Amino acid sequence: MDAIDHQLLSLLRDNARTPVTALAQALRVSRATVQNRIDKLEKEGLIVGYTVRLRPEAEPHRIRAWMTVAVEGNKARAVLQALRGEPNVQALHTTNGRWDIIAELRADTLEAFDRTLDRIRLIDGIGATETSILLSTYKL
Repeated sequence: MDAIDHQLLSLLRDNARTPVTALAQALRVSRATVQNRIDKLEKEGLIVGYTVRLRPEAEPHRIRAWMTVAVEGNKARAVLQALRGEPNVQALHTTNGRWDIIAELRADTLEAFDRTLDRIRLIDGIGATETSILLSTYKL
C-alpha cells in the first residue's frame, strides 16, 4: 500500500458511500485509478466489507459496554476465538497492560446483556473481567 491507498482508505472510513468521482477529485487521480485501487484492496482482503454506523440515539434501547478481559496463561487465541463466536460482541481489541483484550458489547435489554456476561465469564482461559456500560457518546 502506498500513500494514495492510505488516503483512499481514510476517505472511505469517513464515508464509504462517497462516489468514486468525488474520491478521485480528493485524491487528484483519475476515476479509473480509484476504482482499480478499491477493487485491488477488496481482492487482497484489506477491505472486507462496508457497513452503516448509527448515532447512539438511533438505537435508544440498545445497551453498549466495554469489557476488559484478563487471559490466563497462553490462552489468548482460544479466548479470542470463543469471543468471536459470541453474537453480542461487536469488536475485539488486544492491548497491553493489566488487561489483554477489550471487547465492545451490545445487547437489546439488560437481561440479554446479563446473559451475555454470564456466557463470556464461562469461557475457558478468562481469568478476570471488568465491564463498564457506556452511558453517553460525545464524538463519533
